Amino acid sequence: MAPMLRLYEDVLSNDASAALPPLPRMVFVVHGALAVVDSELCDGAAWSGEEAITLKAGRAGATLWRWELVGGDAGAGGFAGRGIASREKLAARLETLPKGRLLLRGDSVAFPPGGCAYLHRHQGPGIRCLVEGGIRIDTHGHSTSYGPGGAWYESGPDPVFAQAADRPTRFIRVMILPVAYVGKSSVEYLNEEDKAKPKSQQYKMFADRPLTVEGR
Repeated sequence: MAPMLRLYEDVLSNDASAALPPLPRMVFVVHGALAVVDSELCDGAAWSGEEAITLKAGRAGATLWRWELVGGDAGAGGFAGRGIASREKLAARLETLPKGRLLLRGDSVAFPPGGCAYLHRHQGPGIRCLVEGGIRIDTHGHSTSYGPGGAWYESGPDPVFAQAADRPTRFIRVMILPVAYVGKSSVEYLNEEDKAKPKSQQYKMFADRPLTVEGR
């Protein structure tokens, strides 16, 4: 059974904490402050790793998005406790997971007003979640629009066109890629005429971490 990538939204009140088991994951702080391992994170910062961790919110609390790669037969991955609200935003079975050694890449992709990503595909699957602005995703003959907090899955091989709204737009994504792409772009533009065009999107890397698990 193919593994799954899951995205959770966790809201921790001031000084609340939660212990999580070892799993490949990335945690992104949407708002507030969070202590994890030896890092102090605030708005827009991220942490990634595979070890067991404890999340502890700061004095003003924290809202975070948490991506985890789990086995195909894994149970629910939310957590509960005093001052904690946790919900699954999106889960996807990774039927297109590459074979061999893998890496977890987490980054942000920002567009200027009206910017777009020409028809393209990636070298592995992933889940995106919009932080600000608005975006339309065209794939499989369908168009779907997302606002802040909206999450969607891209398989990797399937062609995608993205059109940002008429305001600054940014999303956070986690992809599972072949380890050969460490430090390299995973995007492949599909129309020859688009390859030389200027690209409007800007990237910020949070994680580009080879994993101990392997693809099928």
